[in-house]
Amino acid sequence: MEKRLAFPHGRTLLAVRLAYVAPVVALLVVALAVLPPLPPAPLAAVVAVVAAYIVLFGLSPLGTEHWLTRSRLILRQGLYFRAIVPIAEIETIEPAEIHILRVPLGIHRPLSQPALFVTGGRSGLIRIRLVAPRRFWQAFGLLAREIVFDVDDPRRFLDAFEERRRLFAPVEPDRSDA
Repeated sequence: MEKRLAFPHGRTLLAVRLAYVAPVVALLVVALAVLPPLPPAPLAAVVAVVAAYIVLFGLSPLGTEHWLTRSRLILRQGLYFRAIVPIAEIETIEPAEIHILRVPLGIHRPLSQPALFVTGGRSGLIRIRLVAPRRFWQAFGLLAREIVFDVDDPRRFLDAFEERRRLFAPVEPDRSDA
């Protein structure tokens, strides 16, 4: 058995973010062509901010994947999100049956439900339910009892997860003689 399996996530988030940045870049280029010469310091600052946004939120998710180790699930999205969930703390895992238009892209924790969405796409969704709620600082410290994330091959992920879960010793219920 491999120590770590990697599961890529969707790329829809990248397309959406680049679609938001493209008009800003186009407006910046038009402004440079039409406006009188601007001082270099403010211009460099604006270009640096746009470039940092593209690298951090647009390109960094391309190089990350969700990992499944022998004892943990590591959810990653770009340089800005990483959550380590021990397999022992996962109560249930199942394919998520959510209407496609209701799935937010990126890192979202809606106030109306105790679920954290870590999605890069709207297909191949998996829902895990934790034994106890947990705080995520990337979601402003809000508690989440469920995590919904996406992988390219959900069947392979679920099979690998069950294989790793079987490696753990069975848990005995609380006994009165213990």
